[in-house]
Amino acid sequence: MTKDYLIADHRIRIEGSKEWIDAVSTLDGFRPFEVEAEGEAVAVFCQTEEGTPEIREIQYRTEVDGIVDHFGRYDKGYLFEMIPSDGDALRLWKEDGSNQIYFSGALTPRLVRFSLWIAYGLATLPYQTLAIHTSVIQYKGRTVLFLGESGTGKSTHTRLWRENIEEAVLLNDDSPIIRVVDGEVRAYGSPWSGKTPCYKQENYPLAACVRLSQAPYNKIQRLSIPQAYAALHPSCPPDFAYDQVLYDYVGGTIGGILSKVPIYHLACLPNAEAAQLSCRTVFGE
Repeated sequence: MTKDYLIADHRIRIEGSKEWIDAVSTLDGFRPFEVEAEGEAVAVFCQTEEGTPEIREIQYRTEVDGIVDHFGRYDKGYLFEMIPSDGDALRLWKEDGSNQIYFSGALTPRLVRFSLWIAYGLATLPYQTLAIHTSVIQYKGRTVLFLGESGTGKSTHTRLWRENIEEAVLLNDDSPIIRVVDGEVRAYGSPWSGKTPCYKQENYPLAACVRLSQAPYNKIQRLSIPQAYAALHPSCPPDFAYDQVLYDYVGGTIGGILSKVPIYHLACLPNAEAAQLSCRTVFGE
């Protein structure tokens, strides 16, 4: 069985048992991206019951809510595993030079959703494609990314845009896909949107990125290229930061963004004036 999804104009094919197909298709967010299963796919995500390779080098480790994640290398390529404290693990692996990514293990929704995000990143990094942890507004046919650590107010700021700026709408609230296509930087909706369900098969040119920090005042300034790189880099997938090949792709895409898109820092209060200030600065209104 197969089912295709078009995510940021990359065709992803899900292939395997009905259980595997259903595990993906029933996830919140994937339905708007389903397309007819035809044409060549950038990557094929296959379920397998064969033995899982052993991770040889752990390049990145994290633990969230009792689930330990490892990303790294096995003898022939990359391997990612999610190991819950109270259940079976889910693992995926990709051989170097192959467009097939294999999945094995528990098909619980939380594990499947995040492992698909990792697999999508592995498959599309070579195409100047990058998932960025951000909240993104679409306004008059262009988009603005709001960057920041968790808890700095990204979702609050995009809500303030929607409440106070006519025509401002949310495109994605957690993980939009950014692509550099023929020299133009575009922001795409994705099946991954965090706690705010917002799954749109839409894309628009990227007008600016704004990194937020909390302050007792509202002040915005454009960043230099080194400052802009430092502002954007922390919002990129950390799993890929410790492998030279993968990070070269990440760095190349960041460079493509910085060459075309201004990056700002907004120190702000959680109020309407902050949203209006960033809108005026980016769009000249």
